[in-house]
Amino acid sequence: MAPSRRTLARELESLADFSDPDPDLEQYLTPPEVAAHVCHLAGLQSDLERLVIDLGTGTGMLAVAASLAGADRIAGIDVDPDALATAAENAARVGADVDWVRGDVTRPPFCSPESDADDGLTVVSNPPFGAQHGNRHADREFLETARSIAAVSYTIHNEGSQEFVESYADDEGGTVTHAFRAPFPIERRFEFHTAATETLEAEVFRIEWR
Repeated sequence: MAPSRRTLARELESLADFSDPDPDLEQYLTPPEVAAHVCHLAGLQSDLERLVIDLGTGTGMLAVAASLAGADRIAGIDVDPDALATAAENAARVGADVDWVRGDVTRPPFCSPESDADDGLTVVSNPPFGAQHGNRHADREFLETARSIAAVSYTIHNEGSQEFVESYADDEGGTVTHAFRAPFPIERRFEFHTAATETLEAEVFRIEWR
C-alpha cells in the first residue's frame, strides 16, 4: 500500500539539499511537502503505473517521492553530475529505486519506448522559474519536452503562471486537469537573496497531453 501524503512528506525530509547550488541553474530544493503532494496525486490518478521521468531532477526529490509513492520504473535526468550524485545518495538513503541519467532536458537522451506506446510516460518536474537573467521562459522548455514525450505531466511553476501554462497546453492539444497552489519556501543561499527565508506561492499543474 502506498504511504499517505503526510507519511511520504516525512520520509522525504531526510533527503539532502544541494551541496553547492548553482544560481544559473536555479538549484533550489523541491520542498518535501510539495513533492509528496504531487506524487500522492499522481498515485491517485494511476499515473505512477507508467514509466516516470523526472526532468531536471536536481537532488532527486520528485523521483524519489515517485518511487516511495509506488512507481516501479523511474528515471531522473539532470545536466549537473554533482546534483545527480546527491540524488543517488538520497535514493540510497531511503531505499528508492531510480535510474539516473545525465543529460539536457531540452534534448533528452530518450523517447517514449514502444512498450509504453499505449500508456505513454508520466513526467514530473520542478523546472527553473526563470527568475535569473538568461533563464526567462526556462519552464517553457521543460513543458515542450514534457509535451514531446509524456502522456501526463506534473510541473511546478512560479506564482502567476496559470494563464501561460493553460494557454500553452491548449495550443499544443493538452488539457490542464488539476491546478493548485503550494507554499515553496526558499532559504537564503545566493548573494542576491535579501531575506533569510522567502516563501513563494508556487503553482502546480497536471496536464494530459494525449
